[in-house]
Amino acid sequence: MKQITVTVVDPVGLHARPATVAVNAASKFKSEINIAFKGREVNMKSIMGVMSLGIPTQSEITISCNGEDEDAAIASIEEVLRAQKIID
Repeated sequence: MKQITVTVVDPVGLHARPATVAVNAASKFKSEINIAFKGREVNMKSIMGVMSLGIPTQSEITISCNGEDEDAAIASIEEVLRAQKIID
């Protein structure tokens, strides 16, 4: 299992557009990918799951990947979220 802990810097937090970017990035992989915030963990491939966390800006989140392509998944998701200025 691979995981990273990052800070959300998008001004609106992880809602609507940024959540869609995150879900699309995660959905490209076979691994189980979860996102955790304040003790709750949801499937990062579910837009409703990600949005249900209500992650505001300046929040610390943990993204974890477990599966055959976990290395590529965690690297790609982190790269996409940084490129879109969603995480720092």
